[in-house]
Amino acid sequence: MPQPLPPVVLVLAGHDPTGGAGLIADSQSISACGGWAVTIPTALTVQSCQDVVRVMPTDAQLMVQMVDEIASMPVAAIKLGLISHEATLEAAVAIIRRFPGVPVVADPVLKAGGGAELSTPELRQQYREQLLPMVDILTPNRAELAMLTPECPPSDDDTARAVALLSLGCQAVLVSATDDPLPGNDDQVVLTLHSPDNTRQWQWPRLPETFHGSGCTLSSAIAARLADGERLLIACEQAQHFTWHSLSQGYQPTSGQCLPNRSPHTSRF
Repeated sequence: MPQPLPPVVLVLAGHDPTGGAGLIADSQSISACGGWAVTIPTALTVQSCQDVVRVMPTDAQLMVQMVDEIASMPVAAIKLGLISHEATLEAAVAIIRRFPGVPVVADPVLKAGGGAELSTPELRQQYREQLLPMVDILTPNRAELAMLTPECPPSDDDTARAVALLSLGCQAVLVSATDDPLPGNDDQVVLTLHSPDNTRQWQWPRLPETFHGSGCTLSSAIAARLADGERLLIACEQAQHFTWHSLSQGYQPTSGQCLPNRSPHTSRF
């Protein structure tokens, strides 16, 4: 007998042919966390498990047409990933507006793990002005947090930078120190949730490997849990459990960064 459709998450993200990040990673994470992903590519990429070589933004009109055909599906959350062009960003804004009241999780993919730049100062400013006021939770690492807060002096800490983003209309910011350990926490990965109501912090054992797609895994898992009706704090906590276990049981390709193992039976949360 057919089963009811799981909670639907609309994903706007780039396509990564390796499967480590992007739409494939988002779909795997959402499925493993009990959701159903409907996917709109924002870009095609040429990349390996080490770095991004080329990014080709999707035609903005094509993105809107794709959404036209799936708009009747009961979208319960939206996950936003790579935005590499102004027209793509404008299309994403228009699409999000079609689903009022649906929680939006944004992973600001601004720089590849191998160092390739995926945005410009102008695009980041447009992201701040147009997208952030629509976002329920932003999930930057520390470098991305700094890139999105150019008005903050270098001496400012993560809390001051998160507050700056909250002042722009973003409802919550979950900062991940995967890329840059906090002082005195070399053996731990610290994640800090900033919201107008409170601050919550978690610590996870730092794994020795480097991973391709950890941010996609975390943000998509949060979106899946929000789509299922979880409160933000619980969704963040469950998503971190899922992500850490996906990484701790990940795969090592012949070259490049490790790939998360997002199989439901190995990544329980």
